[in-house]
Amino acid sequence: MQSYGALPTYLRIAETLTIDIEAGRLTPGDKLPPEREMALMHGVTVTTLRKSLRILTERGLLERRQGSGNYVAEGQTGLGTYALFRLEAVPGGGGLPTAQLISLRHCVKPASLPDLGSTAPKAWNIRRLRALNHQPVAIEDIWLDDRFDGVLTPATVSESLYKTYREKLGLTIARAEDRIGLGPLPDWAPPALQSTPGSIMGLARRRAFDGYGAVAEVSFTWFDTSRAAYVARIP
Repeated sequence: MQSYGALPTYLRIAETLTIDIEAGRLTPGDKLPPEREMALMHGVTVTTLRKSLRILTERGLLERRQGSGNYVAEGQTGLGTYALFRLEAVPGGGGLPTAQLISLRHCVKPASLPDLGSTAPKAWNIRRLRALNHQPVAIEDIWLDDRFDGVLTPATVSESLYKTYREKLGLTIARAEDRIGLGPLPDWAPPALQSTPGSIMGLARRRAFDGYGAVAEVSFTWFDTSRAAYVARIP
């Protein structure tokens, strides 16, 4: 099992701050620490940190006040790379998501996936181990319809699949519908998850839709409820 498509350091910092803003740990009007102090906290140069802050400014989440510093703005949220990732660390919430690819297959659609209803006979199947702050918390079994032009490879399956879909397949996921319940952990779960196959886990079943309202992806995420919680914030 290998990790592919790791985000650059500056983007990881931007995603961490975006998640903190979306979770309410940083609220509108909050002043961020001085840039040199933040750079030291994240183990990067000031130049790298400023690239991260520039991304948040472009997302409308940060306001730079000349001579005063950086402040959380009254801006849009949900614009991060992981905007539709709903698992947060337990306890405390938040946590930067990362992924390790378990397997990638291009195969005939199982009959049990009626939602992937296009005429394409095959689908992409992606299995991944997910972590929050480097702590394994979940596994994913993802089925992507094959009606989109392009090829996925281990080298192009980045940590954010929706970013990969957009850049490699021309597919933009417009919205997702999740159903939360419980289910037994499948036997292909890797030892790194530190959970026994067959044990009852939290289970999120997702249907993700393209810009035309058609189902593009169906996925199943088993997560350890002692390490992660499913969180949805409205609005």
